[in-house]
Amino acid sequence: MTCKMASLADLQKWRDALFEARANGLRSFRDQNGEEVTYSSDREMAAALAAIDREILTMTAGRRPSTIRFRTSKGI
Repeated sequence: MTCKMASLADLQKWRDALFEARANGLRSFRDQNGEEVTYSSDREMAAALAAIDREILTMTAGRRPSTIRFRTSKGI
């Protein structure tokens, strides 16, 4: 079995579907693979949303540069 990372677009779709389900008071929803996911509480759904948000932030924030070079002059 191979493990494939979800794309940014996939994560955003999952987040939108989960957010919509939570907003409508639903505790379960069917993902794009046809699997039904059921959450036992609103707190569990909130934790799932937070995890997806963190993953999206990680993918969109990019990496910080490891070296910063300053190029200065006295203006002469």
